[in-house]
Amino acid sequence: MSTHVLSLLVEDKPGLLTRVAGLFARRGFNINSLAVGPTEVDGLSRITVVVDVEDLPLEQVTKQLNKLVNVIKIVELDPGQSVQREHLLVKVRVDNSSRSAVLEAVNLFRARVVDVATDALVIEVTGDSGKITAFLKVIEPYGIRELAQSGLLAIGRGPKSITERVFKS
Repeated sequence: MSTHVLSLLVEDKPGLLTRVAGLFARRGFNINSLAVGPTEVDGLSRITVVVDVEDLPLEQVTKQLNKLVNVIKIVELDPGQSVQREHLLVKVRVDNSSRSAVLEAVNLFRARVVDVATDALVIEVTGDSGKITAFLKVIEPYGIRELAQSGLLAIGRGPKSITERVFKS
């Protein structure tokens, strides 16, 4: 199996996300990551789906997705031809002896402290999945109290956009 990143341009309609996820579930595919948000065009959203699957079954699902009325465009994003990032918020246990070491890790990974308490720091990290994983390994010994991680966000490199191929301005 190989990892595929799909970017779907869709109309912002209730129930569409359920139908999209259902197509993957009916085929028995596990969605590794799912992120949804508005685009630069009013009424349109972008769904970024990361799934591990062979090429032929993925092609079948893509054809079924294209049949959904509210799906406008589907693009598979190649890692070399796209920018791919994840977002992490993590609450780390700190005390007087560990605070400086955790802050050093924050600086090393170009992360940001977004909340400070006497016994915890909330840290924000953005980057590829390797950076996120490495950061978590470094701070894990200090004690992770809570963690929230986004799905993968991805966008193609260069001047072209998924929406301009559909809507000519």
